[in-house]
Amino acid sequence: MLFELDPERPVFPHPSLADEDGLLAVGGDLSAQRLLNAYSQGIFPWYSEETPILWYAPHERFVLYPQKIKISKSMQKAFARNDFAFTTNQLFEQVIYNCSSAYRKGQTGTWIVSDMIKAYIHMHQLGFAHSIEVWQNDTLVGGLYGILVGKVFCGESMFSKVPNASKAALIYLCQNYELALIDCQVHSRHLENMGAENMSQKDYLALLEQQDYKAHGLSELL
Repeated sequence: MLFELDPERPVFPHPSLADEDGLLAVGGDLSAQRLLNAYSQGIFPWYSEETPILWYAPHERFVLYPQKIKISKSMQKAFARNDFAFTTNQLFEQVIYNCSSAYRKGQTGTWIVSDMIKAYIHMHQLGFAHSIEVWQNDTLVGGLYGILVGKVFCGESMFSKVPNASKAALIYLCQNYELALIDCQVHSRHLENMGAENMSQKDYLALLEQQDYKAHGLSELL
């Protein structure tokens, strides 16, 4: 059943009421309060310029436990050679713009539309959205960004300008912060190969309920 959101009240129906494909609601806005309410309940926006705002709550969540990440031999060698350098929250805007324009096989356009970019930059300014930047020879070559809910990192998107840069960003995130879980939202073969697995919506929501949801930096999870 698809619910139409009240534009004046940033509330959502229970995630268990989502359609089979995870679509839960339509409408509303991308205000900080609505986004905070959404992520704390396992809900996220995913839409295009041609549609209204659509909100999803998958019945099966694709997640990565940081301690279970699979690092290929080639990536182990890349880290041993120090092929990449990393920063956190230094160029959030550049990361999200690069993610929005990244080429993705089999996909036309982007779900990271202009209003979403503005909303997540605002979330970053408030301390809820975070980025990992990947560098090579002082050039930004990759990165990722997402929303932090306690110790659950809700990954939104990644980009690479050179091979393996986005993989390096994810590995760095897993190895350098005390995260309980990385929410990858929906299945991808790329992330499955790195160790991501399915989690029931019930278990995911139970984990979110345990989180202290406040604005703080990844550095506090060192």
